[in-house]
Amino acid sequence: MGTTVVDVDTDEVLADLTYIGQREKVAQGGFHGLGNTRYKSSVNRSPTQTTKGSPGELRNLRLELKVLADVGLLGLPNAGKSTFIRSVSAARPKVADYPFTTLVPNLGVVRTEAHRSFVVADIPGIIEGAAEGAGLGIRFLKHLARNRVLLHLVDMAPWDEQSPAESAKVAVRELTRFSATLAQQPRWLVLNKLDLLPEDERESACQAVVDALDWQGPVYSISALNKMGLQALVHDLQDFLDARVAAIAENPALLDEEQATRAIIDHEARVNLERLRQEMRAKREEADWDDDFDDDDYDVEVEYVR
Repeated sequence: MGTTVVDVDTDEVLADLTYIGQREKVAQGGFHGLGNTRYKSSVNRSPTQTTKGSPGELRNLRLELKVLADVGLLGLPNAGKSTFIRSVSAARPKVADYPFTTLVPNLGVVRTEAHRSFVVADIPGIIEGAAEGAGLGIRFLKHLARNRVLLHLVDMAPWDEQSPAESAKVAVRELTRFSATLAQQPRWLVLNKLDLLPEDERESACQAVVDALDWQGPVYSISALNKMGLQALVHDLQDFLDARVAAIAENPALLDEEQATRAIIDHEARVNLERLRQEMRAKREEADWDDDFDDDDYDVEVEYVR
């Protein structure tokens, strides 16, 4: 699940595997040949006639894996995304007091009640210049294409000299450059690590980030480490997702619109990733890098913990 099959030559999406047991035909096989027994009859007991099979369809395919999650975490390195997913689920991604501890996507199931839950995805953080390949680049942002809501985590007690408002702007800018359509999807602002700020400074610090982004959407002030404010956020996410499912059940056309939007995001992602690959190839040729380096190798390991 989560695999998208793309025709390399036409850039056409041939299949999108979104549920267990789904089967799709991406190439037509050739018709088998007919043996001599097919022409056997009462007057021709030993026929010598046969026919050759026809060739099947030949396609160059690219298989793209995107993790399937309801909620995606967006933010710069060290924003507290891994701590957040550890606090709300059974997932145990690596957490340390330095950036870039998350190198692969992690999935966790958040269970709000006995029969209510959703899946959250934590991806490696992005940095300024990610659209040009800086840091881990933009290759992991494609995993946010299927999320119904993004949580934009902002470190309110940054370890460097960059202010929280500047960090938030960097994440939004890189997300927009990756996919303008993805940047317009539902996104909630989550101001993290408030436990590291004096109580009398928290409100003004949060308001500074909201004003800098000219933010109009939902805002949550939390501390993922000591779980401050997480319960309200998790239950609001569950209500939002349940309302979306109910709306689609009542009006199936909403699902078609959602899938069309995802197709646009996938296209924008492929365009940007291909641009990045071409730029990396050009740099490799210019610098005469090792020919064994393969910039098309984007294998992704996913840890899924219930």
